[in-house]
Amino acid sequence: MALNIEDYALISDSYSAALVGTDGSIDWMCLPRFDSPSVFGALLGAEDQGRWLLAPVDPTATCTRSYVDDTFILRTEWTTSTGRVEVFDLMPHGDHRADVVRWVRGISGTVNMQQDLRLRFGYGSVVPWVRQLTGELTHGIIAIAGPDAIVIRGPHMRADHNRHESHFTVDAGEKVDLQLTWYPSHHRTPGPVDVQKVMKRTADWWNDWARTCSHDGRFHAEVVRSMLVLRALSHEATGGIVAAVTTSLPEEFGGSRNWDYRYVWLRDAALTLQVLLSHGYETEAEAWRGWLLRAIAGDPNDVQIMYGLAGERYLPEQEVPSLPGYRGASPVRIGNGAVTQFQADVIGEVMIALHAAREAGVDEIEYSWPLQRALMKFLEDNWRREDHGIWEVRGPARAFTHSRVMVWAAFDRAVRAVTEFGLVGPLKRWSALRDEVRRDIEEHGFNVQRNSYVQYFGSDDVDASLLALPQVGYCRATDPRMLGTVAAIESDLMRNGLLLRYRTHPAVDGLAPGEHPFLACSFWLVEQYATSGRGEDAVALMNKLVGLVNDVGLLSEEYDVTTGHQAGNTPQALSHLALVRAADAIAVAAPVLVRVENQTL
Repeated sequence: MALNIEDYALISDSYSAALVGTDGSIDWMCLPRFDSPSVFGALLGAEDQGRWLLAPVDPTATCTRSYVDDTFILRTEWTTSTGRVEVFDLMPHGDHRADVVRWVRGISGTVNMQQDLRLRFGYGSVVPWVRQLTGELTHGIIAIAGPDAIVIRGPHMRADHNRHESHFTVDAGEKVDLQLTWYPSHHRTPGPVDVQKVMKRTADWWNDWARTCSHDGRFHAEVVRSMLVLRALSHEATGGIVAAVTTSLPEEFGGSRNWDYRYVWLRDAALTLQVLLSHGYETEAEAWRGWLLRAIAGDPNDVQIMYGLAGERYLPEQEVPSLPGYRGASPVRIGNGAVTQFQADVIGEVMIALHAAREAGVDEIEYSWPLQRALMKFLEDNWRREDHGIWEVRGPARAFTHSRVMVWAAFDRAVRAVTEFGLVGPLKRWSALRDEVRRDIEEHGFNVQRNSYVQYFGSDDVDASLLALPQVGYCRATDPRMLGTVAAIESDLMRNGLLLRYRTHPAVDGLAPGEHPFLACSFWLVEQYATSGRGEDAVALMNKLVGLVNDVGLLSEEYDVTTGHQAGNTPQALSHLALVRAADAIAVAAPVLVRVENQTL
């Protein structure tokens, strides 16, 4: 059975990724891209869906683990009754290959190690043909099925039905290399890597990247790790950032809210662009903007909410019967049906991000402003359309208040592009539409009796996405209407100190009710507290949230406050993006917080 979600650590080469469990098993890996079919899929089933276990034979062995400095080289130290070893797991960066290196080094005594390899291509549906590697001094096997091939080098393995296993002994000071390389089956088998060389190069690259991060605040370490997660989820060649490296980890354990997050959402891309700009990563931000502009290029009527890593548009949702699901939560899905939805907020997210790029000094390129004008023309004609909102509900389209606020933000940034940067556009028309959208929101999206903005026009319910209103400049965080909204959100959506996205019921999202607090929403609340004078509340909630990261600093999408386990796909880009923003808000408010703390001493 798969481990708890928080028991997995990420390794990545910024082309793909793998999840390594506290038991030493790689239970999820897709090669050669984040969105490729899985090679190891035990995370969504059991061992026979594919895994690569490397651990001591001793069943009483215990381990501790951490990343090496600011990298994604995972170090696991195992303690057994006979000795201690350390295992370094990494996906080498910069070699333009799909490699995994597992390097074992003896620390003390003698440790008997075991390896259990079960290769399953095609989401667990294909058992490859396996033969011994010949022509080399190193032991190894080659596995081939259709377009995929993998070579694994290391201790000699023997076949046992559809798995391969080995046992070997590691003494103090002894070193053992294990290497896995994916390659197209019609190519020659790649040679081995120089383990020490790729480990040093990979460590240097990640550490150098992390040193660029500009953040001074009490949550500096969490911000750096979150920025590293965002970089690890970013495709090196295209610049697209996946929402998570997994598919179908359930939002409700045993339920059907299981979605594929291995794609690039415009919303996440736009938010990432802003975070990169605000933390010293101008070069990466330009690459992000390039992906964004390429993805949305074309007829504005065809703009999607999400794309493939290179901007692919055809992402049909389908079920995968070969994977039973995480602890039985089914179905497992690949692709995402939300790709066909109209979500009015995404154009606002894009316009906000591109305006932030202008403010940071990133010059417009030849077609970037004409493309933005085309988006605005589309919005002029469609802003009154009901949509499926930021949460991609599967229920009926509605006039979601958050979406209308993002429409307002799009017109606002278009106006400011003209007034602040001298770009050419229909200023009077955009200004008038900006005002008209605001009147519409205030008339239909605010409930006077509750003194709160509402989830959608005519509703009495609230939604955590309303916390974005001051973030995008629609109102001040201290505006009485915003404070009333916060009070309603706290009253309706708080569960054990964490926020739900909204009240789930079929009339809204078309699915059976039930999910756990959504971590990004609670970070948004931290930001609201910090910017509205509730500094102590901001720090208290932030401390609670950073206490939910796993042992290597990762967050999934949601958190089950009843069982104390992470839930949903992992690691989640939006959770880490929201963490960074919350930490930044607290850092900005730091002088006020210090005065408050001094007064209470």
